Amino acid sequence: MWYAIISEDVENSLPLRKQARPDHIARLTRLKEQGRLLVAGPHPAIDAEDPGESGFSGSLVIAEFASLEEAKAWADEDPYVAAGVYASVTVKPYKKVLP
Repeated sequence: MWYAIISEDVENSLPLRKQARPDHIARLTRLKEQGRLLVAGPHPAIDAEDPGESGFSGSLVIAEFASLEEAKAWADEDPYVAAGVYASVTVKPYKKVLP
């Protein structure tokens, strides 16, 4: 089943994001290679494709896992969690309807 992992950043998270990004992207790449990643990306803190030094306010990952518990465990192990990027993380089932 698909699960949405919705994360909200701490204030001024950009330096923390930059430091942990390579490991964060590597995990997402593994999901993609396994055919389990629907979409992933950050929420710019301002209304711009490239927010520059304004950074990001959070992230969204929609990926396939065997259970909610597995999705939560995967989210808990995110390098952004370990680096203190996220103030909160919500994981919930997601039903893809379109396209």
